[in-house]
Amino acid sequence: MVKKTRITNDIRTLRFMTSEMTQAELAKRVGVTRQTVIAIEQGRYSPSLEVAFQMAEVFNVPIEEVFQYPKENNENGLSENS
Repeated sequence: MVKKTRITNDIRTLRFMTSEMTQAELAKRVGVTRQTVIAIEQGRYSPSLEVAFQMAEVFNVPIEEVFQYPKENNENGLSENS
């Protein structure tokens, strides 16, 4: 079983807001496979920093509009594993 990443994203929404871009088209524009885009979009895979920035550039938005990383709930902001 694949563990989901904590990184969330709005790739699907952004694709549809960008002339209903397909996963295959996005994959081609950032240099990855369609399967990689699917895994990232579904939260099963975290993209490299370079791919994340490339996706933001394709959508012409800041990276924070594509990917989000939720903050921890404890007082010092560190995860329990830190």
